[in-house]
Amino acid sequence: MNRLVQSFVKPTLFQFQNATLIVRQSVAFASTTNDDKTNKLFELIKDIRYAMITTVESDNSLRSRPMASRQADKWDGALWFFTKKSSPKVEEAKQNYDQVNVSYSDPNKMSFVSVSGEAEFIDDKAKMKELWSAYLKVFFPQGLEDPDLTLMKVTAKYGEYWDSPSNKMVQLYALAKAAATKNPKALGENKKVDIQ
Repeated sequence: MNRLVQSFVKPTLFQFQNATLIVRQSVAFASTTNDDKTNKLFELIKDIRYAMITTVESDNSLRSRPMASRQADKWDGALWFFTKKSSPKVEEAKQNYDQVNVSYSDPNKMSFVSVSGEAEFIDDKAKMKELWSAYLKVFFPQGLEDPDLTLMKVTAKYGEYWDSPSNKMVQLYALAKAAATKNPKALGENKKVDIQ
């Protein structure tokens, strides 16, 4: 990369990171129960196949791992994942008052979602059958017959999303506009959602 481009990119990326932080801080106390925002949160995640689940280990360190996300067709406030009863995440969630964080990202659409909620582990064979997909056989070779298989239901309590234009030219324009006007809102939408 030539020096002219580097001189533009470095400060712009720094400004973009700072603007993102400013946007997040400016809405930190703007929690809402608005159904439109809750529905928007679900629209952003419903087609994302994998999420990162974060739990707290016994030494209070955070641990995240990717998990296949299986969502219902309509938002009911719950996020669903298949797991094994013997998985460390089960004990980690239980020892922390069932508190977990689930994060989704779709970099192609510039959409990012974080959901905090309570996990519970359910052995409901009918629900398992409803949510099962053939691609899960990679992770659970015995399929629905696996005696160690369980569902992790995360009841969403709070969410936050960042949604920006996905077109690269529009992103560059928004970045330039935010930098020129010192208005980070030009970068896209960031909302906190109180789901309870």
